[in-house]
Amino acid sequence: MTDIRPDRTRPHLETRLARDDIDLMAAQRLRYEVFVEELGARCDGADHAARLERDALDPEFDHLLLIDPAVDPASLSHVVGVYRLLPQDRAETLGRFYSDSEYDLSVLRRSGRKLVELGRSCVHPAHRKGAAMLHLWNALAEYVLDRGIEVMFGVASFHGTRVEDHALALSWLYAHHRAPSALRVTARPGGARRMDLIDPATLDKATAMAAIPPLIRAYLRLGGHVGDGAYVDEDFNTTDVCLIMDTSTMSERAVDFYTRKTPRV
Repeated sequence: MTDIRPDRTRPHLETRLARDDIDLMAAQRLRYEVFVEELGARCDGADHAARLERDALDPEFDHLLLIDPAVDPASLSHVVGVYRLLPQDRAETLGRFYSDSEYDLSVLRRSGRKLVELGRSCVHPAHRKGAAMLHLWNALAEYVLDRGIEVMFGVASFHGTRVEDHALALSWLYAHHRAPSALRVTARPGGARRMDLIDPATLDKATAMAAIPPLIRAYLRLGGHVGDGAYVDEDFNTTDVCLIMDTSTMSERAVDFYTRKTPRV
C-alpha cells in the first residue's frame, strides 16, 4: 500500500471527474491497493503485474476522484478517493449496468426515474479519519443535482463471503431497511443468499447497527434502502447488498447533510 501521510500544510483536497488516462490509472491503482492488497479480493480481471484493478466497463463510467494536489500525478498516487458512476443513458447505450450481474434491476428500469449507478467507492487509509468521504459526497451531490438524478443505486459490501458472519446485520437490514416494492431489486440466482437469518423480534438495534459497515450505515442515515437478498461475490471476497436511494424522499436534514459545504482537510 502506498504510504500517503496527511500533511496539514498541504493544499486541501480537491474533487473532480477523471480527465485522462493518468487519472483513470491512478483510480485503478487505489482500487487495487484497497480491494486486492488490503481486503484480499481475487479480481481476476485486474492487471496484477501493474497493480491496477480494472474491468472492461471502466471506460464507460465517470470516475469521481478525490485528489491530493501536492502529489505528482505521474506517481499514480494523487488519487486518494474514488467513486465510479454510470448514468442511465450511458448504461442504455452499453446495454447493462455493472449491478445487472448480481441483481435483477428491471423494477428500477420500469420506474421511469432517472438513475445513476454507484460503485467501486474507496478511500486511501491515510484519509479515512478526516473529511475525505464528505468531500466525495459533496461532489457526488453536485453530480446528481446537476444531472437531475432521481435514484442512486449500487452494490455495497460486507468483507468476506461467509453470510452467517453477517447474519445480524443482514437480518436487521431485511427487517427495517428494505426498499419500497416499486424500487426493490432482487438478487439473482447463483450468488443470492437470504437476508432474514435471525428472528427480527430478537434483534438489538445498537448491536445490529454496529455490525453494519460505516458506508452502508451512512447511506441508511440519508434515507437509503436495500434490495431483497444478499449476493456473494467470490471474486471480490464480499457479501453484497444493493443500496437504493430515492433522492425525492430524503429528509431535509439528510439533504442538508449530504449537500453541505465540506471542511478543508
